[in-house]
Amino acid sequence: MSIYIVFSIIALGIILLLIEFLIFPGINIAGIAGTFFIIAGIVCGYYYHKDLGNYILLASITCIITLFVIAFKTKTWNKFGLKSSIDSHAPTIAEGPFGAGDTGITISRLNPMGKVLINDKIIEASSLGGYINTNTEIVVISCDKNKIYVKPKK
Repeated sequence: MSIYIVFSIIALGIILLLIEFLIFPGINIAGIAGTFFIIAGIVCGYYYHKDLGNYILLASITCIITLFVIAFKTKTWNKFGLKSSIDSHAPTIAEGPFGAGDTGITISRLNPMGKVLINDKIIEASSLGGYINTNTEIVVISCDKNKIYVKPKK
């Protein structure tokens, strides 16, 4: 096997690894195949060119490290990442007109979450017990941040 074929196999493996890291992040076929080609190229280098095996290994490692250092220094990763941030938050119930002891009626079945009408406002609530059918009178047990917990009125 020619030394050029060995280097071509290793180069194909390096290209597949770069595709894996830069285009398809995660573990997929490009990374697995790239690793396989690099290892196969180095093994073929040792098998067919015993006197050049160590040089092939050293050249492969140097090339891989150099390419990844260049990729990190040129900030290649910043081109693929999101630059926007989310500054909003869900409104808390403490900001709303609901409190423990308020009464209302279910608009949809609570299993365990559904829509309720409390103080002339439709809001999503959660049942602490089992299911609560539609048009059942309910009472607010507690309000915790952005959740309302209700139970059927007895």
